[in-house]
Amino acid sequence: MSATRIGHPWPLGACVTRRGVNFSVVAPLATRVELLLFASGAAREPREVIELDHRHRSGEHWHVEVEGLGLGACYGYRVFGPLQPGSHGFNPSKVLLDPCARAITGWDVYRRGSAIGAIPNTSTCLKGVVTERDRFDFDAAPRPRHPWQKSVIYELHVGGFTRGSGCPVPAERQGTLLGLIDTLPYLQEMGVTAIELLPVMAFDPQDAPAGRLNHWGYSPVSWMAPHPAYLMDPDPLRGRQEVRELVTACHQAGLEVLLDVVYNHTSEGNQEGPTLSWRGFCDPLYYHQTARGDYLDVSGCGNTIAANRPLVRRLILESLRCWSTELGIDGFRFDLGIALTRGEELAPLDAPPLFEEMEADPDLSDLKVVSEPWDCGGLYRLADFPARRVASWNGRFRDDLRRFWKGDDRTVWSLSQRLSGNPDLFNGQPAPVGRTINFLTAHDGFTLADLVSFDRKHNLANGENDRDGDNHNNSWNHGVEGPCADPAVNALRERQLRNLLASLLLAPGVPMLLMGDEVRRSQGGNNNTWCQDNPLGWMHWTPDEDDLALRRFLRRLIQLRQRLAPLLNQDLPPALIGPAGGGDSGPFWREWHGLELGKPDWASWSHCLAWSLHDADRGPLIWCGMNAYYQPMHFALPAQPGGWRRAIDTALPGDHAMPARPEPWLPQTAPLESRSLMVLVATSLLETTEVAGKKAGGGNRTRIISLEG
Repeated sequence: MSATRIGHPWPLGACVTRRGVNFSVVAPLATRVELLLFASGAAREPREVIELDHRHRSGEHWHVEVEGLGLGACYGYRVFGPLQPGSHGFNPSKVLLDPCARAITGWDVYRRGSAIGAIPNTSTCLKGVVTERDRFDFDAAPRPRHPWQKSVIYELHVGGFTRGSGCPVPAERQGTLLGLIDTLPYLQEMGVTAIELLPVMAFDPQDAPAGRLNHWGYSPVSWMAPHPAYLMDPDPLRGRQEVRELVTACHQAGLEVLLDVVYNHTSEGNQEGPTLSWRGFCDPLYYHQTARGDYLDVSGCGNTIAANRPLVRRLILESLRCWSTELGIDGFRFDLGIALTRGEELAPLDAPPLFEEMEADPDLSDLKVVSEPWDCGGLYRLADFPARRVASWNGRFRDDLRRFWKGDDRTVWSLSQRLSGNPDLFNGQPAPVGRTINFLTAHDGFTLADLVSFDRKHNLANGENDRDGDNHNNSWNHGVEGPCADPAVNALRERQLRNLLASLLLAPGVPMLLMGDEVRRSQGGNNNTWCQDNPLGWMHWTPDEDDLALRRFLRRLIQLRQRLAPLLNQDLPPALIGPAGGGDSGPFWREWHGLELGKPDWASWSHCLAWSLHDADRGPLIWCGMNAYYQPMHFALPAQPGGWRRAIDTALPGDHAMPARPEPWLPQTAPLESRSLMVLVATSLLETTEVAGKKAGGGNRTRIISLEG
C-alpha cells in the first residue's frame, strides 16, 4: 500500500510534489471519497484504492498526497453521498474522471453506455493522468497580438482541415494538431491573422446517433485535456507538448490561435445520461436544476452549467488558465456564451461573476474573448452582452447581408446599419472596434458555396430524418437545387460569392471566414455536419481553376482591407452624415447614396445602395455600389480630385473581378450589372513610394501597390 498524507486543497487536480502527487477535488455533498489508482489506461481494475475520510476534507475539497507517485500515474474517483428524492448524482458504482485532469487515458476500453445506470463501469472508464503544469515559453514564441482593427479570423476543424484528397499534410499527421502545422503556409498566404479551432478539449465521440461519431466535439468530457484523436503520440503525457508545438508554430508564422470552448454544457446530457465526471462529484452544484432535481436546459444538449456559482466558475477559470498560460492559446470563443451569464433559476445577470473575474484576472487580461450572444432558451444579448471585453458573434450581420443579396424586400436600411457598424444595435453609435465578429457562414449552417446553391437543407445523412439543422437559412439556389451545368446559373452564383465576401471584408467589425469557403467547399446541402467525419466534413484540397480564382479574389480582398483598415474599421468611427446633411461631420464621414448622389432609396422595394467615405481634406476616398436588383443600374459618382481606381467589380469574370493592381476609372458614373458590387478607391490610397534603381535614373518613384501581398 502506498504511504499517504493528508494533502492540500490547492491546486485542484493532480499535482506533482516533492514526495509524490497531491490530489484535490471538489465534492461538497459527499460523505466519503475513494481515490482509485490504475496500473495503466487499459487496466480493468484499480491496483489500489485509497479511502478519504473527514480528515482529508477542507471545506468543499477532498484531498490526499500519495507518496512515491509521479508523472503518468493513472487515477479516478468513486464518490459516496446521500441520495435525495429526484437527485441524479451520487452513483458510487461509477468511476469518475477528475474535472481538473490535464490528460486522459482509457479511450481504448471506454464505453459511454457503461456510465449509465447502476452497473459498475470500472473496466470501461476513462482515467485521469498526472501531468506537468509548466508555463508556455512566451519568450521563444510571443503572442502575435494583432489589433482587432486588422484581425481576420479563419474558423476550422482540426480533423477536417487536415484530411481529404490532395491534402498537403503527410498521411501520418493527418487529422492531428501537429498536422495543422503543415497547412500554415496556406493560411499565411491567404492573409488571415487568426485561426479559430472547433473544440479540441477532450470530447465524447460516442455521443452521436447509432453508426456515427461526434465529429465537431461539442460534447466535452474534460475542460483541461486535449482530445486524444488529435494527438500523434499515444502517450498522454505528450499531448500537452503537441499543443504547445502547434501554438509555437502559429505564433512564429504570425497567427493567433483561438479555441472554441464549451463551458455551457457537458457530455453528461440530461438526467438519463451517463455519469462521467461533474454529475458524480456534485450534481446540484454543476448543473442548473429545478427544486425536484430535473435539469434546466438552455444549451439544447440536456443540461446547463451553473457558471454563476463560485466553485464552478473557479473550475472554468482554471481551464482558461490551463490553455492560455500553460499551452499558449491566445483567446477563446464561448459556445452559447450568454448561457454563462445566467444566475439561479436561469435569470439573466447584468454583472455575471464569471466574466467579471475573467476581466480582473491578470493572467487572462491579454486574451481575445469572443462569444455567441444567444442560447437555446431565447436569451439574445448582442450589443448589451454583459461583459466589457467580449466580442459577440453578429448574427444580425449574417442574416441581413444574406437577405439583401438574395433579393428580399425591406433589406436596404438594415444593410446600411451593418455596413456602418450597427448603430441601430448600439444605441445610435457604431460599435467600438472589436465588439462584433461579422460572419456570413460558420461551422453551424451552410458553407458559402451551399448558401448560393441550395434553397433548403439536405441532412438525411445525419440519421435524424432531416430534423436537425436550421430550417431558416436565407439561402437561394438561383434556379437549380444543388450542382448545376447551366453556365448562366453558375456565373450568377460565382458573382454572388464575390458579392458576399466583399460585403463581409468591407464592413467595420472583425470578419470571420469558414474553412474552405475560399475554394467553394460544399457539404452537399448539409447544414449540420456535426457527425460527418468524412469528405462531407473535410477540407476541399483539390480545387479547380474557378475555386482558385475565388481564393485569389479573397486573398486580394484581405490585402485591400488591411491597406484600408484605418478607414474601414476606425477606432473612432466616422460620422454618419456629410455636409449635405447639415450636420457637423468632423474630418471624416460616411455618406449614403442611391442612383443619385446623396439620395439613398430606403423604400421597402429598393435593392440598391451606395456609400462613400470622405475626408475633409482629400475628398471622397472610397466609393462602393451594391446592386441586388435583377436588372443593371447606373450610379452617379462623387468627384475624386486625384482620380479613382476600380478595385472590385464582381460582374467581371475570374481575376478581372479584382485585379492585383487596380486600374484607373475615368467615367463619371458607375454602371453596375444586376446582382453585382463595385468598389472604387482613391488613387492616393493605393500608391506607394519606393527608391528607384540606378537604371531608372535614381530618385523616388510612385507606383500602385499590388494586392498579392
